[in-house]
Amino acid sequence: MTAILTIAGKEFRDGLRNRWVLAIALVLALLAVGIAWFGAAASGGLGFTSLATTLVSLATLAVFLIPLIALLLAYDAVVGEQEAGTLLLLLTYPISRTSLLLGKFLGHGLILGAATTLGFGIAGAVIALAADGVPLPELAAGMGLLIASSVLLGWVFIAFAYLISVCVTEKARAAGLALVVWFLFVLVFDLGLLALLVSVEQGGDWLPWLLLLNPTECFRLINLAGFEAARSYIGLTAIAEGGAFRPAVLVPILMAWILVPLGLALLRFRHRSA
Repeated sequence: MTAILTIAGKEFRDGLRNRWVLAIALVLALLAVGIAWFGAAASGGLGFTSLATTLVSLATLAVFLIPLIALLLAYDAVVGEQEAGTLLLLLTYPISRTSLLLGKFLGHGLILGAATTLGFGIAGAVIALAADGVPLPELAAGMGLLIASSVLLGWVFIAFAYLISVCVTEKARAAGLALVVWFLFVLVFDLGLLALLVSVEQGGDWLPWLLLLNPTECFRLINLAGFEAARSYIGLTAIAEGGAFRPAVLVPILMAWILVPLGLALLRFRHRSA
């Protein structure tokens, strides 16, 4: 455990030195405030409007941005060390491969978690100060859930990035695969599910369960299923109704999306040559 924490601390300090935390936080804060402000532009209004509109806008931003940031942050976690010639050096230390990979994962997770909390926290504070008629307790609860679930979503795609990184031998290929993963989960899945929804005229009660096959949809459901006013904005996730699609059930599913690719990455890394 000490080795894991030591490696995680090193990764986190490297992230601070490289200004990853500050850069991600500023990008999230600026985009979150901007999107929340222009969230009602389609209906002819500007400014912070209803809580539902604000949460939908921020959740949509997170769905597109958090997975991409996570993949770009960690896609070269292993293959980059190998290309630089430092992986072999790291493996000469008295630490197991499992500890090395878990430590690096924890470090990247802390970087993304700190940046996400800071970025959305700043945005939430700005919205609270500038918005009129938005209940502060509900805003705090909504932003808290958004931050926590965004961190989990980011860890899912960091785990995918690690799985990619241990399966390839070139950084360029890892970067390409990372973009493919983002494209499939964030864009293609929704289009495919929409096409399936249109083609099925009757007996489509099983369709909402397909949402659980995508961590980004689980994220949307966690943040928006509890807000009735938001359902008209959220497209595909509006078909998911019922007790099974509530945060108490969806959060463990999202955590499983972290454990499965990370477990596969650990298995692959144990048999990978340096």
